[in-house]
Amino acid sequence: MASLLEIPIELLRMFYSAAQEIPWPFLLLGLASLTFSFCVFVYASLYLLAPLPRPALAVEKSYITTAPDGSTTAAHKLPCWHDAWLAQRKKTEAAGDFSEDTGAIDAAEVEMSVVIPAYNEEERLEEMLQEAVEYLDAEYGRSPISAKANGQSNGNGNGNGNGNGNLTQRNVAKPRAPGIGGYEILLVNDGSRDRTVEVALAFSRKHALHNIMRIVSLKENRGKGGAVTHGFRHTRGAYTVFADADGASKFGDLTKLVEGCKQVADEGGRSVAVGSRAHLVGSEAVVKRSALRNTLMHSFHLLLRLLTPPKTSQIRDTQCGFKLFSRAALPHIIPYMHAEGWIFDVEMLMLAESAPAVSSSESSNSGVPVSEVPIGWKEVGGSKLNVMWDSLGMAWGLALLRASWMIGVYRRR
Repeated sequence: MASLLEIPIELLRMFYSAAQEIPWPFLLLGLASLTFSFCVFVYASLYLLAPLPRPALAVEKSYITTAPDGSTTAAHKLPCWHDAWLAQRKKTEAAGDFSEDTGAIDAAEVEMSVVIPAYNEEERLEEMLQEAVEYLDAEYGRSPISAKANGQSNGNGNGNGNGNGNLTQRNVAKPRAPGIGGYEILLVNDGSRDRTVEVALAFSRKHALHNIMRIVSLKENRGKGGAVTHGFRHTRGAYTVFADADGASKFGDLTKLVEGCKQVADEGGRSVAVGSRAHLVGSEAVVKRSALRNTLMHSFHLLLRLLTPPKTSQIRDTQCGFKLFSRAALPHIIPYMHAEGWIFDVEMLMLAESAPAVSSSESSNSGVPVSEVPIGWKEVGGSKLNVMWDSLGMAWGLALLRASWMIGVYRRR
């Protein structure tokens, strides 16, 4: 054992003796060259390894829904605030005027947009939709207030190519929440191979969700993050929430998320509310999990605290599939998304934290305010998460994501 330790010690002595014989200017130059080469190597490696989402295909920018007669409609073009944002960004870059606001987004057409990423969810989807629609009908109604006043249905005559027949307005049990009213559901079919789309269409027919339930299909599976990001680029709501198709989160707690957004919104109306299960850590549902799953969960939380920026690291539950965004916050987050796997939630929160201030005044703070809101949650079977491999993948993805943003492989401009 002693002889093995003598080898590296002897090598260090040899290097030290050789370094003493080299003039110090040459030594400094060598060290500088070595450091520069290492930095170039790290940057090049990250540039090659960092994920780059593929552009959306033309067919993925359309949706189908059900008609009043129960048939399935032809594909309709999705409205896309993101395309308008890109055009504005290119215009400012061409003019060289980066001071112009690129956080602008067109006005909302409905009060709430619900984005549901779905991959092979034929067994769990209907129950989740049932809970969601019952809440949304009671809270927001089927049509925006302005559309009802004009005798028009939501989505008609707005120039976005998304009109598709009259919407049904149900009688609600209580007054609407304040706002423009109305909602839409964007189900993003992430390359499912089962009957997910058929189940969604059948539910839409049964509940007369004509042109409210919009089904967008991706040609190939992109991952939960890719599906959510794609859906967010095409929402029309004053608020946009994404909710997992398994129905694990109590959808009625969306009221809490909206209140959380309103309480922390900045002067530009930007805010994010994160559904949190942190208060359930000692509950029966969590305690009954396997020791491996709980160990990996705590390890991942520790890694988050070490690798994420200050405000993001303080969020106790970054991975809950129930998050709400005000419309004003979307242009500061969605156009810069890269992660398409399980780690996308963290990138959303990091982008919120790094967003520029609303104005140049000293009193204006940078970053989109984030509120963490306790919600109801239950364990639902059929998860597609592989605890071991996906946990390792998330750790690798987090390290790659953080390094790419820190070194400049990813940047806002």
